[in-house]
Amino acid sequence: MTLSPPRPTTPVVDDPRATGSRVELRGIVKEFAGGARALDGIDLVIEPGELVALLGPSGCGKTTALRVLAGLENATAGTVLIDGTDVSGLPARSRDIGMVFQSYSLFPHMTALANVEFGLRMRRVPADERRLRAGDALEMVGLGGFGGRYAHELSGGQQQRVALARALVTEPRVLLLDEPLSALDARVRVQLRDEIRRIQQEFGITTVFVTHDQEEALAAADRVAVMRSGQIEQIGAPDEIYSRAATPFVAEFVGSSNRMRGSVSGGTVQLGTVRLPLIDPSQPDGEVVAFVRPEDIRLGRASGGASGTLSAAGAVPAEVVSTSFLGSYRRTTVALEDGTVLTVQHPANLVCAADERVVLEFDGAPVAVSRWE
Repeated sequence: MTLSPPRPTTPVVDDPRATGSRVELRGIVKEFAGGARALDGIDLVIEPGELVALLGPSGCGKTTALRVLAGLENATAGTVLIDGTDVSGLPARSRDIGMVFQSYSLFPHMTALANVEFGLRMRRVPADERRLRAGDALEMVGLGGFGGRYAHELSGGQQQRVALARALVTEPRVLLLDEPLSALDARVRVQLRDEIRRIQQEFGITTVFVTHDQEEALAAADRVAVMRSGQIEQIGAPDEIYSRAATPFVAEFVGSSNRMRGSVSGGTVQLGTVRLPLIDPSQPDGEVVAFVRPEDIRLGRASGGASGTLSAAGAVPAEVVSTSFLGSYRRTTVALEDGTVLTVQHPANLVCAADERVVLEFDGAPVAVSRWE
């Protein structure tokens, strides 16, 4: 779907250089009744115009962090700053923030246009300007001809676009998205994810995107903050989070990893006959569990074969347990001679049968490790 930018004379948001605000969370703690701690000292800086994804499993605190930033929850301790101003004591309506929820939250008795106008009406914007700006916002999200429809006449994806237009039309300094795509089917989810990213980049709106979906976070964000148990486990660019996981939790939660028992010495890890570099070379010597990505292992036939012969010097013998076809690639589960079971990702044109003898070669990508217990 092609997006139509707002008319030059009535922009939904201002020039990107003036739109994005700097957001900072300092030492944010949130405790609920009974002493349950949802946030445990969150420190996070989001630069103007940046899209940061808060990624993590259910219950890790990501939505609570968003609600504290929005002013929908009061922090037990810590400070929320927007453009250097402490807004911790301000109610949500005074923080100049737009928010889109997992549920579409549209007023069923209002048309799409009226839903988008609502925030402007609360700000006492004149009727003619309201209609013009709301119409532009609907055009921006690809719903220029849908202003007269009610929520029950719109698909889930269309309803969420209306909710996005409603959040943007007030020209917020910060846009907060709380699992906005989780209720949509896969095709619409990808389409709307890309549209959100396009709008965010076009207008430079500082955005925080909460999701439990790794692919969404990696595809949409400038930086990803991986959360666990009320804390930020790691924050960085998507490729950094995926390729250089700082902790075993990140290595296993973002993407998938094979667990292999090994031994660290001299800044590397020995996994059977294979020695690999460490993401953190300062790891102390000793027994560990290493986390190896499926795509960092090459698979070939034990006798050579049409899809590539692996060098005998680095080859590790294995036996195929099962294989799955996933379109452009396959995932094959293999067992090593010591009983270790690994998953390998490889080109779809290499087809292996159960019980077939194969060989593996490790690409040498650095790995994360944790102490063996």
